[in-house]
Amino acid sequence: MEIAVIWVPADIEPLEPALSACLYHTCRRGYRLAGIVRGPWETLEQMMIDGEVDVVVIADRAHLPADRSPRVEVAAGLPAHPLPDVGEARQMARRRCRPRVR
Repeated sequence: MEIAVIWVPADIEPLEPALSACLYHTCRRGYRLAGIVRGPWETLEQMMIDGEVDVVVIADRAHLPADRSPRVEVAAGLPAHPLPDVGEARQMARRRCRPRVR
């Protein structure tokens, strides 16, 4: 069973709607709840580094600091649009997705 912590930033008021959504998610996923954190993101970073928690549950992606580390991005949050055909996608990949050699 994975250990989860709920994080609701201190500036989010009222607390209850965010906390309720996180508690529901935690229960639905079967996580063991280690606690609720209202402190800075760095507190959670240290908990993850120390192996105290496996999962951080948040109510809204907008609550995450933009400069957080580790940084995780969810592609599913992008607007829906038609996909290009395979040939066009390959051309786009060559132009846009070349790895940089450092």
